[in-house]
Amino acid sequence: MMSLRLRLSLTLGVAFALIWALAAAWMLSDLRNQMMFSLDQRLVASARMVAGLMEQLPPVPSKGEGTHFSAEQLNVPGGMACQVSSLRGEILARSHSDPQQTLEAERLGFHDQMIDGAPWRSFTLARGDLRITTADRQIEREALNMSILLAASVPVGVALLGCVCLLWLGIGQGLAPLNRMRDALMRRSADSLEPLQIQPLPSELQPLLETQNQLLQRIGKTIERERRLTGDAAHELRSPLTAIKTHLQVARMTDGAARDQSLARAEEGADRMHRTLEQLLLLARVEGSLSFDDGVQCNAEQVAKLAIQDAASADRHRIHFQRPAKASEAPVQMPAVLSIAALRNLLDNALRHTPSDKAVELSLETVGNRVQFVVRDHGPGIAQEDLQHLTQRFWRNGQSTGCGLGLAIVQAIVQRCGCTLHFDSRPDGLRVELTMPLQSV
Repeated sequence: MMSLRLRLSLTLGVAFALIWALAAAWMLSDLRNQMMFSLDQRLVASARMVAGLMEQLPPVPSKGEGTHFSAEQLNVPGGMACQVSSLRGEILARSHSDPQQTLEAERLGFHDQMIDGAPWRSFTLARGDLRITTADRQIEREALNMSILLAASVPVGVALLGCVCLLWLGIGQGLAPLNRMRDALMRRSADSLEPLQIQPLPSELQPLLETQNQLLQRIGKTIERERRLTGDAAHELRSPLTAIKTHLQVARMTDGAARDQSLARAEEGADRMHRTLEQLLLLARVEGSLSFDDGVQCNAEQVAKLAIQDAASADRHRIHFQRPAKASEAPVQMPAVLSIAALRNLLDNALRHTPSDKAVELSLETVGNRVQFVVRDHGPGIAQEDLQHLTQRFWRNGQSTGCGLGLAIVQAIVQRCGCTLHFDSRPDGLRVELTMPLQSV
């Protein structure tokens, strides 16, 4: 897998090279055009100088093979050829001695021609009865142009190479905070979940650090829930298992009524252990991130009826449900299984603390976009200083026979689903208000 540094360097380097190549091509093309224009202007200037010189020299014979002048005599720069001819095409003078290199002078101005298989660039100037033609080889023009282009290309290439090196170093320096985060994570032990503290850190990487710390926090909470579940299960199941084992041993050693009584108590211990396990698993699921959404929606009255149905089967007849005159048909805005479980635990707690000859009252009222369930028992009530402990795990007063998880589960559901829970202890019993949100219709 390609590293991020190499990938960024290649991407930006290719982009830089492409931009520089386009800019260099533009610059070199313009430079070539300017160079060709300058060489053409040199032909024009040379032709004019030769024309001025010819006016000062003695008359040149009009017949013959022509008079040979050196380039210095005609003031023609090195590498150029010059030819003076008449209007009839007779060559009167020229700067080269080779008779095969006859320059075409019929057309005035610039002209590209082939002489002995080599391309030439010529310029013809008419001055009186004379025509002055200056020319230079195209191969020499291209060689001069190429040398200039190479001289201009070297700085561009060096600058591009320097930019790529600086880009590599700059990207490495910019990725240094990521390397510090990597090193900090590598140095941590496997069970270390403390937040990362890395300073200084660019603002672009701050969200990554915060997300990493939030992940560590969630992992820590998950591990803590697992440890708590393991500890709670080990603590709460030890006594029922010991009692079941003892009763079974007694039943094995006895007969008759004593044996039946021991088996009955063993069965009660198994039922208690079963309820405790169910409550522990439900609490772990509610506090975790598991989803309870099964697509089932219930309104407030349906939640109340199902909670009564799931309450302690032997005592559910003691629950007195006061149906409202007009109840909202809007479904409760939370998973049905959680709303039913929360209300059922409140009812079970009320039944457990209410004398067997008295009823538990359940009522509901719709207030705006929320529904309020009120569960009232007729037990001895709770001391004001103990109200804050009601939702703690395994907290029980001296009169309770439960496992101490019912109200803790209700509190966990309240925190997860945006509900509210309020306890009001009175001399004639405990009044609990559970408020749930309703879906907008």
